Amino acid sequence: MIRVLLADDQNLVRGALAALLSFETDLEVVAEVDRGDDVLGAARAHAADVALLDVEMPGLDGIEATRVLTGAIPSCRVLVLTTFGRPGFLRRAMEAGASGFLVKDAPAAQLADAIRRVAAGERVVDPSLAAESLAMGRSPLTERERDVLVAARGGGTIADVARALHLSEGTVRNHLSSAITKTATRTRAEAVRVAEERGWL
Repeated sequence: MIRVLLADDQNLVRGALAALLSFETDLEVVAEVDRGDDVLGAARAHAADVALLDVEMPGLDGIEATRVLTGAIPSCRVLVLTTFGRPGFLRRAMEAGASGFLVKDAPAAQLADAIRRVAAGERVVDPSLAAESLAMGRSPLTERERDVLVAARGGGTIADVARALHLSEGTVRNHLSSAITKTATRTRAEAVRVAEERGWL
């Protein structure tokens, strides 16, 4: 029996996934959480073999939760399941230690098969996303440029971003300028939008 942990902040989605997986005789959903920072504790408490993680969750996003979980319990495999089929998310999830990456509109049989394959030590990736990810290449943003764009998402001032990241305003301006250049945009709002669309944030 493969013990599965579900992590998704949408109750309806989590319930639907649990219901679908209940039809599989070799899969058992042993825990459900709605926050990324609850993943590690639940995986430990329920001895999960595979964690099915959404990307966008409160606490920790699915990619950071993957990093934490695979670092602490390498035997628990991670399959990222997301609405957002963005190549940048795929690359970051795999770099964080995920064994698989599927979009939520995958058929139920494909999902069950992916869980089995990931539990057996294989890698499972949505083929069209894999091709797109290879074509797009790595994110050109440095870690600090990414941090600055994430902090600028809410539309705060340069001073707000500088305060949040404990940087000088000049440093924030430099990172924003570099990020705008790398995303081939004209404003920081456009840079944030493009970076989000490509899964770089």
